[in-house]
Parts: sequence; C-alpha cells; structure tokens
Amino acid sequence: MDKKSQRPRPYQTQNRDQGPNHSKPKNKKKKKFNAKKMIFGIVIAGLLGVICAVGLYIAIMLNGARLLEANSDKFDMAQATKIYDRDEQEVTMLYDQNREVVAESEIPDLLKKAFVATEDRRFYTHQGVDLWSIGRALVKDVVARSAVEGGSTITQQLAKNILYQNPDKTIFRKATEASMAMALEKENTKDQIITNYLNRIYFAHGAYGVKAASKLYFGKSDLNDLNLEEIATLAALAKAPNTYSPIKNPEKSKQRRAVVLQLMKEEGYITPEQQKAATDAELVLSQDKSKREFMTYIDYVVNEAETVYGIKEEELISGGFSVYTTMNKNAQTVMEQAYANDKLFQKDAKDGTKIQSSMVILDNEDGGVVAIIGGRDYKTKDYNRATSPLQPGSAFKPIAVYAEALENKGYNPYSMLSDEKQCFGKYCPNNYNNQYEGQVSMLDAIKKSKNIAAVSVLNDIGITNGMKMSEKLGIPLDPTNDRNLSIALGGLTNGATPVQMASAYSVFASGGMQHTTHAIIKIVDSKGETVKEFKTKPKQVLKQSTAYYLTKMLQSVVEPGGTGTRAKMDRPVAGKTGSTGLTQQGYTKFDSNVWFVGYTPQWTAAVWEGFDKIDLKNGHYVTVGSGNTAAIFKEVMTKAMANMKKLDFERPKGVEDLKEPPKGITDLAVNYTLETRSVDLTWSAVPQSTAYMVYRKSYSEDDFALIGTVDSPAFNDIAITPGDTYLYYVIPVQGDAQGEKSNVAEIKIPVDGQEGTPPPDVGPTDPTAPPDENGESPEQSPNPGGGDHDGGQGGGNGPNSNSGNGGGNGPNSNSGHGGGNGKNPTAPPGVKGEEDHAGTDGVG
Repeated sequence: MDKKSQRPRPYQTQNRDQGPNHSKPKNKKKKKFNAKKMIFGIVIAGLLGVICAVGLYIAIMLNGARLLEANSDKFDMAQATKIYDRDEQEVTMLYDQNREVVAESEIPDLLKKAFVATEDRRFYTHQGVDLWSIGRALVKDVVARSAVEGGSTITQQLAKNILYQNPDKTIFRKATEASMAMALEKENTKDQIITNYLNRIYFAHGAYGVKAASKLYFGKSDLNDLNLEEIATLAALAKAPNTYSPIKNPEKSKQRRAVVLQLMKEEGYITPEQQKAATDAELVLSQDKSKREFMTYIDYVVNEAETVYGIKEEELISGGFSVYTTMNKNAQTVMEQAYANDKLFQKDAKDGTKIQSSMVILDNEDGGVVAIIGGRDYKTKDYNRATSPLQPGSAFKPIAVYAEALENKGYNPYSMLSDEKQCFGKYCPNNYNNQYEGQVSMLDAIKKSKNIAAVSVLNDIGITNGMKMSEKLGIPLDPTNDRNLSIALGGLTNGATPVQMASAYSVFASGGMQHTTHAIIKIVDSKGETVKEFKTKPKQVLKQSTAYYLTKMLQSVVEPGGTGTRAKMDRPVAGKTGSTGLTQQGYTKFDSNVWFVGYTPQWTAAVWEGFDKIDLKNGHYVTVGSGNTAAIFKEVMTKAMANMKKLDFERPKGVEDLKEPPKGITDLAVNYTLETRSVDLTWSAVPQSTAYMVYRKSYSEDDFALIGTVDSPAFNDIAITPGDTYLYYVIPVQGDAQGEKSNVAEIKIPVDGQEGTPPPDVGPTDPTAPPDENGESPEQSPNPGGGDHDGGQGGGNGPNSNSGNGGGNGPNSNSGHGGGNGKNPTAPPGVKGEEDHAGTDGVG
C-alpha cells in the first residue's frame, strides 16, 4: 500500500464531501486554511487539557495536604480505657468506642493480606486512588457474592474514616476522599496506612479496630493467635459489619468468609487446601462479653477521676488510659451475685416495687474501695444509694456519742449510763419496746442499742462536741438544724452516705487512723506515663485506746444478746445495727430504713436497705428489721474474705485491757426487823469488790436513788415510812468500775407493828433479761419490725426521711432530772455528782 492510501480518514471524508464546487480555486484555498486552523485548535486544546490536568492534580495534592493538616487532631484515635483491680488484672473497659490500638508489628501479615485481597487487591501498586476500580464500579455494580471489590481503596476508606463519621455519598465527598487519600499515600508507608485502617474500622457490636474485634469474637488479645477462619471472618466484616456479624448472622458470616478465602486463594496468599479447610471449619466464638460488669464501681471511678484528678468523663473514656484501682474483683463479683439474689431481701411491695439496698466495702489499710454497689438492678449512671445521704439511725451512735465520750470525756466501756425513761427538755426519746434498766454500762448500751443511754451521754458531753467528732470522722452535720440531741440516734438533716459510714467505722478498725476513701491508685496514659496518682497520707484522728475500746464494745453487738448477731462470721467482727422507725399511727413497729455497719481487721462494710420513697399504701417500708442488713453483711463478707487470713483485733501497745467489772448480785434479799423498825438487806459477797452501792425507790417515787455505799455485803435502811412499799437493788464496785445491777427486791413496811413481808409471788427480778423468750434481741427477731427502732428522731431530707419528734432545746440549757453520770462512777441516776455536769450544749 502506497503512502497516498494511508491518509487519515478525516481527510478522505472531507475530500469526499466537498461536493460539485470543489474545482473552484477560491473554495479550495479556504478549506486548506480551515484544516490548519483545526489542527492548531486541537494542539491548543491538548495543551490546555494537559495544563488543566496538571493543575487539577496539583490542586488535588494541595487540597489533600491542606486536609491532612486541618484534620491532624483526628489522627489520634479514641481508645478504650482499661480498668485494673488491686492485683493489676484487667477487669473491664470504659469506652465511647471500644477500641484498642495495635502497633504495626503486632498485626500478622496474613491478616493484612486478607483485607487487601477483599477490599483493595491493588493496594500495594496504586497511589491512593485506583482508577481501574473506579471505572469498573461505574460500569457495573458488584455481582452478589462475587469477588469484585468496590471503587474505594483502603486508603480512601481510611481518609473517609478520618474526615467523616456518616456514610453519605456525594461527588464532592468522593473527590475530597480521593484528594486526602493521595496525600496520605505521599506522607505514609503502605504498612502505616493499613495499620491505621485496621485500628479504625468498625466491626459491629461496639468494637472498633481489629484488636477489639478479636477479643470480642474470639477472646484473643494477641492477633498472632488468630487462625485462618478467624482472620477471614474479621475481613468479611469490613463490607457490612452488622450484616456479616458471626454473632448476629452466623450463616451470612460463613458465606462471606468463603468469599474472602476465595479471594485470598486467587491472590496466592493461601493454598487451595488451606482455603477448603478454613471454609469448612466450624467457627468457635468467645462467650458474649457485651454485658458491662461492675457498673457502680465504674461510675465511682469515673466520678473520682473528674472530681479529684480533673479528668473529664469524655477524656477518660476515649483517651486509652490504664486506671489502676483498689477493687477486689472477687469481692465485687460476690457482692453483685448477692444483690441479684432476691431471697436475701424483703419481699416486693404490694405494687411489685423492689426494696432497695446498697453496700460498700473499704480496705482498712489504705481506705481503698474494695467493692461497691449502688442498688439492686443497678445500671450505668443510675441513682447510687451507696453515695447518697440516708438516715443512719443507731449506727450513728458510736460516731456522734461514744467516740467523743471515750476520747475526751473520761468515759470507758464500763462507765454506767442512765437508762431511765426521761425527757431532755421537750425531747422525749424511747428505748425499743419501752424497756428500761435504770442503769447500763456503756458496753451494754451499745450491745443492746439503748437509746436513752446514748442521748444521756450526748447531753453530758455536749452537742457541739458530738458534732465536731462527727465531722472529724468524715460526716459534717448541718451547723444549725442538727444542733439537737436527736443526732445521738442518727436523726440528721441531710443524712450520711454508706461510703461515709464505712469510712468512719474504718477509723475504729485501724486504730484511730483515718484514710482518705478512694478507688483510684494511679492513672497511666496511652504512652505508658503515670499522669495521676493517689498520694494522700493517713492521719491519726482518734487515740488508739478510743478505737480499741470502741471495737471491743462493737464486737459484743454480734454476740448473743446483741442486736446484730446475724452478722457473726467465722472470724472476729465488730459492728452496729441501725434503723429509723416510722412515726405514723399503726406503723410504728416498722422502719423507713435499716443498716448494718461492721468490720473485720482487714475490711469495713456498710449495708443499707429501704425504699427510695415511703409509700404506706403500697407497702413501701421496711418490715424485716436491721437484722436483715446484718445477714447481708455476713453473706457478702464471708464469701468475699474466704481466702483471706483470719486475724484478730490486736490491742495496741500501751493500751491496757480494762478489767471487767464485778459480776452482778443475783441473791439480794430484804427483811423488815420490827425491833429496829428498819429493813435489812443481805447478799453474797462479790469477789474483788471494794464497795457496794445501794439504790432504793418507793412506789410513790419515779426513780431509784442512791441511799448508801458500804464495803460489806449487808445494809440497814432505817429511813422508811410505815405502809410504804420499797424496791432495792445493789451495784458492786471495783475501783472505778461498776458491776451490773442486782436483782430487784421488794418489801412492804407494816403499819401496826406487824412484821413486814415481801409481796406474795414476787421473786427476784432480772432487769437485764432479754426481750423475748429465746433470748433473741429485737434486731435478730424474724418477726416484722425487729430492730433497735430509734423512734421518730430527727428529720432528714433524704428520699425516705420521715418527720420525727424534733431535737433538743438549743444551747446552754441546764441539766435537770435524769442527767448523765459524767465521770463520777458513784453518781446515781438522775443525781448530779461532783464532776457530773451537762455539757455547754446540754439539754435538761
């Protein structure tokens, strides 16, 4: 073929189409001119196209670089924060996005190849944008279950993940993604890009990043432990996480897994044999870990991180911190299991409402929160009853009354306290079941939860001093509204939280040393640097002797005859019950809430039970008594401490064990002698007693009065009136210690010279007899309303507070009838001794 025949078709077409006038010279010249012009135009257009393309490329690259810089803050991925227990074992995680970032070296090659084969087979050859894939995507959509990938590269998907959080698709956004993808490729290696990609993408069920997904689905933290079928399952999720979830849609997941394995084989990453084995394999999933555990503890940690260390919740849950706590995982687990057991609690109310409860355990060694629960069926950010103020009842007596009496006012466990029915100004408290013994030792007053004794002591030591001691032990009171005697029985304006109560009792357990309550030991950032750490030092707030004597007395509470025997464990325990009785007519034998606060040498715990709001109509009140909280204490503490050593409460060096006072007299007898017109009292001598205090009252008198002190077991009473009937009792004395009261002996004095005789059928009376036949104390009793029933003392603003009898009469009142005995061990009830005086805030 000659050169003439090879001319371009356009010229041939033009010659053919010139028509009949082609022979005219003028027209021929014009056509030649147009051809040159066209060629020139094409050249110019081509040049302009090249310039535009180059300009567009430069613009894209510049825009990509600008986007990278503008979004640099988004490159730091939100990471889950890990929570560790006291043994530095991971127990749970905090996250907005459940993500754990892994380094490039931690990702096995086969895992990377699985995603490359599935999502972007030309990943290692393109520069961020795969034009071939884009073209194919525009021509034809992916055939269902086919091996054809979409138009976006892995780099583009990464750019999209960084730039946008929603799946909207627009031309502008696709162009922006492409621009940033090219910039990413310029600034990063391929391994850096795919590592970032695998750390960011979503894998369903709240898992972000390949490590979180591996732990969720297979329970594997080390990605190198993943087998081929597990790798393929993870790669299958990239296309549609929820659709191909092996938990939600196991069959669809298996089908998509087969596609991934086929693609991996086609790329030469696995052999046909490996493909078949992994396709046929039965996938073994980890147990579902989606349920968040230890929610009260987590909320407590989050709150402490913000209020104490200034780390806001948003920062904490996304910063990839490691938070080391004082949690004992076993104790927390045991507590939550107990609170899921309905049998441990009062039956549901008439309308089906569950009675509520909360509990906290503290470590006596450093104040660490061992375990905590804010309520039954507690959920994240729920109302936390462990940190909410509630009326503490008699559990407050050791805090506001007895600690101060021992610490600064010269009392000891065997000091005798008034236990006679009496009023203090306008405040007239009652003992449970209106049982009174006249006098009781401080030990017995605590053991039996005597209300009158506690109020009498507070009246003696001064309300202000009791309030100061409460604040010293970590429970500040309202300076105006709480300035009354009802605080002796836990009638508080604002109440006290279970955490505060446990913290205060922990001081008794730790020899008077006060530790700051805390859950966080230290906080380590994602780079491994400790950024916050607990460093508060403990301080001595009570004498060791005060703490020791309180502990000895509180130990008696769980012994027979005490109000908290249901808390007795197979190891030394001390504690105190508490309850707040209802005041409404017909309901006074029930309570609004009940407590037990107790401790072993290692741990202190507080348990509260009650309804958030009292509703008498629907049965929203407590019928089981504080013995039930004692039982919950025992249930949790026994199991939580099962593997811990059984330690004793040790007596501090330099602190003497007080000698137990002489035993009480049980054979007091009275006889009227006509010749001397007097009453002779006789009794058996009490070993080691140095004196005997004789008390008497007539039927016409309200209270017993001391009528004499002798050093031998006999007394002659001549100050008698014919026709009157007299009652006597004797208290043995050993040094400063007083023994228990004797039986009460009664005699009627004759009028006409007849010999006096005791009333018929009246034997010795034991005023300390237990309240019921089986010797079970009120708070042990299974009968409804069992408890120490602190009456309607005080008000309170808590959700279950009730109006009460009100407080005392303000400061500077004088002590009157029924005043306390102070430091004078020989002062009779209601008779002020030399050093027996009401405090400056006393109420007469």
